[in-house]
Amino acid sequence: MSTKILIVEDDIDLQKTLCDFIRNEGFIVDTCSSGSEALRKIEKLQPNLVLLDLGLPDIQGEDVLKKVRVDYPHLAVVILTAKSKPQEIAEGLNLGADDYLPKPFSVEELLARINARIKTRKLNNPLLTAGDLVLDLSKMIAKRSKRKIKLTKTEYDLLRYLLENKGIVLTRDMILNHIWDYSSEVESRVVDVYIGYLRRKIDSGFPKKLIKNRRGFGYLIEE
Repeated sequence: MSTKILIVEDDIDLQKTLCDFIRNEGFIVDTCSSGSEALRKIEKLQPNLVLLDLGLPDIQGEDVLKKVRVDYPHLAVVILTAKSKPQEIAEGLNLGADDYLPKPFSVEELLARINARIKTRKLNNPLLTAGDLVLDLSKMIAKRSKRKIKLTKTEYDLLRYLLENKGIVLTRDMILNHIWDYSSEVESRVVDVYIGYLRRKIDSGFPKKLIKNRRGFGYLIEE
């Protein structure tokens, strides 16, 4: 699954340099130059990691970080800033940043820190998301727009498999093998039946449908 990174940096030259380098490493990258735009893009794009400059033209990066920690507690944030005094670094980390990289820095060091943060978040993150749908693995609870969704064990396993492969088409054979261990007693149409159950619970009543069908191929969850 591709990792999405949002670069929040108002120095356009540095923004472009970072974007080109990180994109060449295989990440999906988006950029913005202000705090207000960063908050909009975080909500829309659901990135895996944010590179956050503190000296933004509208909202201070510290205030952006505070809001991110309230609304997206499991989103990895790496601060990039010219503020390099020990007390400034401590303040940024105490606000909830995962890492703090004073300018100037090498792109190689930045890449190493990005990979370390993403690895740590993947190991510790108990939430799988797609838009306003959240599956909490630690509590085994699904919610959409904060509305709790009651799932059977099989429905939960199927939803988790779809979310773990968000944006990827899963064939019926893949789903059968993963959920039912491809038992000879289970017919392939059971996949369609359980997808129907999930659709009624996940998508019914919402204008944006998350569970999609690729006719002749299979199913996926897509934001």
